[in-house]
Amino acid sequence: MGLTPIPDQSPAAVVRRQYLASAAGDLAALRETLAPDVEWTEMAGFPLAGTYRTPTGVTTNVMEKLAQDWTDWTAHDDTYITEGENVAVLARYTATHKSTGKPLNTRVVHHFTVRAGLIVRFEQFVDTALVRDAATPDRP
Repeated sequence: MGLTPIPDQSPAAVVRRQYLASAAGDLAALRETLAPDVEWTEMAGFPLAGTYRTPTGVTTNVMEKLAQDWTDWTAHDDTYITEGENVAVLARYTATHKSTGKPLNTRVVHHFTVRAGLIVRFEQFVDTALVRDAATPDRP
């Protein structure tokens, strides 16, 4: 009888599971990557700017709200830079704003801190003007 493999708990693997869960819309799996006392900070100027705590607080106030306003919001992770418990990810956001119909395609950097196999801190860096422009209706 074989043993069930334990998932890789390295910081980069934990962060990758978070991206995969987010892309699949699996908020329960995403919450499993977050520490109970997680601090998740969306950048000033971003529509959801602020710091959110608890796994449910993050998914309710960030992922669920993005899904309300945007179609196919996806963070495409492509490059990981790791040093100890720190993981910086170069990524790209793509989506279409539901009320304006405008597409979004912008580069982003995410900084994660992972301890004991859980994300304890997240900070977003993004060109907030591009996000705001996609969410703002054109003037006649």
